[in-house]
Amino acid sequence: MERTFLMIKPDGVQRGLIGEIVKRFELKGFQLHACKLVRVKKEQAEKHYEELKDKPFFGELVQFITAGPVFAMVWAGDEVVSLSRSMMGKTKVLESQPGTIRGDYALHTGTNIIHGSDSPASAEREIANFFAPDEIVDYDKIIQRWM
Repeated sequence: MERTFLMIKPDGVQRGLIGEIVKRFELKGFQLHACKLVRVKKEQAEKHYEELKDKPFFGELVQFITAGPVFAMVWAGDEVVSLSRSMMGKTKVLESQPGTIRGDYALHTGTNIIHGSDSPASAEREIANFFAPDEIVDYDKIIQRWM
């Protein structure tokens, strides 16, 4: 089963959207394997966004993600990486469709509510940056056979 890393960013936490966002992924049929409310350290943020370090907005991105608590999560399911990205909507808020998380809740492209891994390889790297192996709970969901 594929895993992904999702993170509700400080704007989503401050606006009280954790429950609504978790609900969407649960109703889709994905399994939550880990979650925690954390303050991201600068070094951790820089590692998380290392592929963007040469972009002009890198400093602002690191500053934003460390400005308040985030809700970090590990989800699992068939095609969870691509399907969760569809559920999140486009990074650019004006391009996000209604019905997506960003389309419904994001106000600005720079503060767009949620981060999701863009590939299974990125997911594993990001999960390792935020969770120790013993923080991830694998389990069988009894309803899984109907999904």
